[in-house]
Amino acid sequence: MKNVFNNKYLKYGLFILGGLFLGWLFFHSPEKSEEKHNHASETAEATVWTCSMHPQIRMEKPGKCPICGMDLIPLNKSDAVVDPAAVHFTKEAAALANVSTSIVSKQKPEKEVRLYGKIQQDERLLQSLVAHVPGRIEKLMVNFTGETIKKGQVLAVIYSPELITAQQEFFEAIKTRDTQPEIYEAVKEKLSFWKLSEAQIAAIESSGKIKTNFEVYSTTTGVVTARRVNSGDYISQGTVLYEIADLSKVWALFDAYETDLPFLNEGNKISFTVQAVPGQTFTGNITFIDPVIDPATRVSKVRVEVDNRNGRLKPEMFATGMVNANLAEYRNNFIIPRSAVLWTGKRSIVYVKVPESEDPVFKLREIEIGPVLGNSYVVVNGLAEGEEIVTQGAFSVDAAAQLEGKPSMMNTEDGEAMSGHNHSEMGKTPSKPVEVSASFKKQLNEVFDNYTLMKDAFVKSNAAEVKKTAAKVHQSLSKIDMSLVPEKEHDRWMDLAGKLDNEISKIEKAPNLEQQRVVFSSFNTYFYQTVKTFGLSGKTVYYQFCPMANNDKGAYWLSKTEPILNPYFGDEMLTCGEVKETIKF
Repeated sequence: MKNVFNNKYLKYGLFILGGLFLGWLFFHSPEKSEEKHNHASETAEATVWTCSMHPQIRMEKPGKCPICGMDLIPLNKSDAVVDPAAVHFTKEAAALANVSTSIVSKQKPEKEVRLYGKIQQDERLLQSLVAHVPGRIEKLMVNFTGETIKKGQVLAVIYSPELITAQQEFFEAIKTRDTQPEIYEAVKEKLSFWKLSEAQIAAIESSGKIKTNFEVYSTTTGVVTARRVNSGDYISQGTVLYEIADLSKVWALFDAYETDLPFLNEGNKISFTVQAVPGQTFTGNITFIDPVIDPATRVSKVRVEVDNRNGRLKPEMFATGMVNANLAEYRNNFIIPRSAVLWTGKRSIVYVKVPESEDPVFKLREIEIGPVLGNSYVVVNGLAEGEEIVTQGAFSVDAAAQLEGKPSMMNTEDGEAMSGHNHSEMGKTPSKPVEVSASFKKQLNEVFDNYTLMKDAFVKSNAAEVKKTAAKVHQSLSKIDMSLVPEKEHDRWMDLAGKLDNEISKIEKAPNLEQQRVVFSSFNTYFYQTVKTFGLSGKTVYYQFCPMANNDKGAYWLSKTEPILNPYFGDEMLTCGEVKETIKF
């Protein structure tokens, strides 16, 4: 019994040990251990949220950009294999960034040239009504400027001793008319030299009495633009009594800047509107383009002759004209929207969609652009037919490229960083201001102070105040004594001063706040160069930037205070922007 008992317990023991061994093998196999390890280490990578306009913003949760208030978008983490220089978006990220594309195509290139001007008198229809005899004004029949007169209307009555003497001679000649007809004709002709009509001379002859007062008749129909005499005035022969303008035809005189002139030709059709006649469009043809640029305003006058028999157009009315210039030399070029182009100053770039890619993949392409056609550009070189480019949201794509260290506005394909300033056409900005006198800097300080007032008016979105302060900037610019500029920097100053004068004139003449802000952007380009080149006295200037201004191309401005007060959007996006440079003088 004892052996049986021992064998039974021995078998149970061996059975338990074998089960434990098999369990150890099963639960500690290398394959299972590795699988368990991988699952334990696997964690979902947190999504990073950024702003398409301010890529330096990184947030762990979705929300609003703390700078501009735009919705944050997820930072692209795609592992798709694409061109290393291309930017890869998911479809969701592209939708959130409002990125849209279109295929480039050839279109009829028509440039819209917008012109601003005034209605003016037709200089060929201006007349001066003068006195043909000396004497005294007994009575004025037309007493005020602006009165409408007709041809043959009596304008004034004159007492003339010389005409009385001439009549006496005429009556004596009548007595000897039969015997001495040549004397009669000579005296009669003398009266006609005084501008007496045949009817007046015949009336004097038939009455047999000397006439003391003579009427002055209008020789034209029109409007009195100036009255030069008063009742009781003594006048001499040739004295101007009235100035008359025939307004049945008028001129629309428009200001054309140098950049507009290549697209304007005599004979071009122009349509224009005037604020005083809302809802009506007037048309005409350009009949004359002034061949000389006005040195003060930097514009050339463009003339359009307009029929005005209904009298609706009056001199000094403001007019806004539009010319559709057909650019035949660019008829085989592509036309793309302005929103597609990012301009760095040195380069014009677009983002081209990589073909045959499932997700939106874009690659930077440098192009050469031609004339601006309203909201479009002519592409001279750089694109091929059928290619698809980003037309909306290009700045968002560029921001993503910057985040990933790929070619972008700020980085060329060879890795060279761009400044981002829109100033290349002005040449390089000196690292420190040139040496100029304290008097010159004082004058430039006054320009900057007035500029600050204009910038503040933009912040308030007050177009009337912008125009008023722009005039102050213009006036202070005109007072700068260029003789204080060193001779070696004279050409530099003349170039900058001419551009500043041109841009500030445009701001003064712009019809609304939107147009004023467009010109303000380009004015800042030249004013920044001026301040950096010639310096100020005892000031700290903050050079600030808003990436959403200027149709998402970005725009700069100068401020004497560091906090952002956006002049391009005002209360709509008051704090959108950042300080790009602090300049201390």
